[in-house]
Amino acid sequence: MTEQEKSLQFMQIALKYFPLAKEQLDKAGIELSFEVIQPFMELFTKVMDEAYELGRNEALKETNQIKS
Repeated sequence: MTEQEKSLQFMQIALKYFPLAKEQLDKAGIELSFEVIQPFMELFTKVMDEAYELGRNEALKETNQIKS
């Protein structure tokens, strides 16, 4: 999977939960729009990419241990 494909999947997941996040932020009195959230989406994508790689590396380690 390419970086661009992973980023697209992460964005799709984030957009799936966007209405819930917006509802919670509205209740807290925080205005949320796509313009405001864009820098956070970029940060979220970086965090998710790092988490993905961590999980991938752990899975590879476990797979290698099973083969040994």
